[in-house]
Amino acid sequence: MFDYITVQEAAKKWAISERRIQKLCEENRIPGVVRLSRVWLIPINAEKPADERCKQNRKTR
Repeated sequence: MFDYITVQEAAKKWAISERRIQKLCEENRIPGVVRLSRVWLIPINAEKPADERCKQNRKTR
């Protein structure tokens, strides 16, 4: 059972928010992730996924 870490542990490890980890899990962006009831379990050796969110080009006034 120690082959997995929680969302909270992954957030500290990867220096991003817990909510962002949850979204990555929901979008199947983390290979091997498992959901038990309301808890996401992330493989301990999982790599942080690349941030593929789009940045909008904003014109300065």
